[in-house]
Amino acid sequence: MFRALADPTRRSLLDELFKRDGQTLSELEQRLPMTRFGVMKHLKALEEAGLVVSKRRGREKLHFLNPVPIRLVHDRWVSKYAEPWAADLSELKRTLEKTMEKVFEIYIKTTPERLWHAITDTEMRRKYTFGAVVTSDWAQGSRYEGRGHGNLIFEGENLEIHPPRRLVQSFRAVWGEDVKGEGTSRVTWEIEQVGDSCRLTVTHDQLRDGANNQLYGGWPMILSGIKTLLESGEMLTTPGSLRWVEGRTEQLPEVH
Repeated sequence: MFRALADPTRRSLLDELFKRDGQTLSELEQRLPMTRFGVMKHLKALEEAGLVVSKRRGREKLHFLNPVPIRLVHDRWVSKYAEPWAADLSELKRTLEKTMEKVFEIYIKTTPERLWHAITDTEMRRKYTFGAVVTSDWAQGSRYEGRGHGNLIFEGENLEIHPPRRLVQSFRAVWGEDVKGEGTSRVTWEIEQVGDSCRLTVTHDQLRDGANNQLYGGWPMILSGIKTLLESGEMLTTPGSLRWVEGRTEQLPEVH
């Protein structure tokens, strides 16, 4: 079989039968730059190696590709070397593509309209998003950005806008070299009225498995801040909550 496969013309014949099985000698002859006798000689070698099987149909002799011998070679010699590599590459692919999501939920005594306004209004957002100035025209497909001390710290696109119930945004952090490499993730804000209150659920997903926790570690403080603001009119002053307020240089507390 190896001797039969060593000839490039014979490999070409197998390729032709792979494209369309059950061809006659005349059909195969038209596809190769050689005499009819030459094609017959190569077909005979392939039949002797078990790689081609011929069947008579009336006055015609049809040739069929027989993949079994090649499969036996693969199973005996190739697969035992290839499978560990294939398994490793498959595992690497799964690892690289594996993502995680974080879900945060809080109840706030307010209306959906007030809560939506707090999420999309620049001045109100600044009071609970560590002092960051978030701007956008809040149209679907538009860009939004957050700035701290005049510098861009995060940005993204408004993927879905359904006031006052649902806001879906892409999210890319750029406030430090350690988070820039994490790429783009997604944040979904969902508002559901429950009695005289609202349940606010923030889902941060499409995060790389094991992503830097700075990307999502601030959400509990943000949600606590928006609750405090809407229910009491006050701002949180816990460590890190004023990180980007002008004139301050606070750092976010480490999140484990």
